[in-house]
Amino acid sequence: MPNYRRTYIDGGCWFFTVNLQNRKSNLLIEEISKFRQAYAQTQTHHPFQTNAIVILPNHIHAIWTLPEGDTDYSMRWRRIKSIFSKSLPNEEMRTDVQIKRGERGIWQRRFWEHAIRDENDFERHVHYCYGNPVKHELVESIADWPYSSYHRDVAAGDYPSSAPVVLDSSFDFGE
Repeated sequence: MPNYRRTYIDGGCWFFTVNLQNRKSNLLIEEISKFRQAYAQTQTHHPFQTNAIVILPNHIHAIWTLPEGDTDYSMRWRRIKSIFSKSLPNEEMRTDVQIKRGERGIWQRRFWEHAIRDENDFERHVHYCYGNPVKHELVESIADWPYSSYHRDVAAGDYPSSAPVVLDSSFDFGE
């Protein structure tokens, strides 16, 4: 069995990619209100700052900063996934292993994380988040994708509405 090692940094800033098990699914946008409820409920009980997020049909990219004295991003993702899964009817295909473990067949078991190292690294990952719907040919302009904190950041003056989309394939962060 693989030995997954995660880095934990007190109050750290992280980039995440979280995938549905079925990569052809549109579940996250079909059930966006249920996902948002699961996210908000988790954030209320276990606070963290959402620096950037984009929700695509079958995966999520997010940048979080945890509070000082806290390193447990894994628990937060586990809760978001669990709350969202429990809000849906139990109709998905499951493997024998998932059935044996009492797991749903909605999410991939793991997620990908990257500790943000500096301001340049942060900016690259924010651009990647916001450009991802264009990369996947879901829209032509990042402003056209409704499931993104891009709109929040532009309205607050924290992100330029004319920012270029970065489609550099060397930035396939966890996909």
